[in-house]
Amino acid sequence: MSHFAKVLDGKVVQVIVAEPEFFETFVDSTPGTWIQTSYNTRGGVHYDPATGQPSADQSKALRKNFAGIGFLYNTTLDAFIPPKPFDSWMLNEQMGIWKAPIPYPQDGKMYDWDEKTLSWIESKIY
Repeated sequence: MSHFAKVLDGKVVQVIVAEPEFFETFVDSTPGTWIQTSYNTRGGVHYDPATGQPSADQSKALRKNFAGIGFLYNTTLDAFIPPKPFDSWMLNEQMGIWKAPIPYPQDGKMYDWDEKTLSWIESKIY
C-alpha cells in the first residue's frame, strides 16, 4: 500500500492509504491535488521499515518527509515540510526540516527552545 496526501493551496488537508491504481477510477470532486508520500521517509532519508535503519537504496526517499495534516507542500523542493515551530528557525532544504539557529546541546540533558532569548533552556522536570 502507498500513502497519498491531498494538497490544497500548498497545505496538506488529508492523508490516505491506497494503491496507486485506486486513482485510475477514483472520482474526487473536492478541490486539491493528491500527491504520493512515503511513510518511511524522514528528513530526506528513507528508513528500512524492518530495521529502522537508513535504507541501502535511498532512491526510495520520497518528498523529504511523510506528509501530515497541516504540513506544507513545497513545489520547488518537491517536499512535504512540517509546520515551522518558531519564527527564528530556518528550513534545511536538503532535509526538509526546521533547524534552530543554534544547535541542540549534546550533553545528555533535555532542553526546550526559548524563542525570546533564542537559546536552549534546560528542561525543568517536576
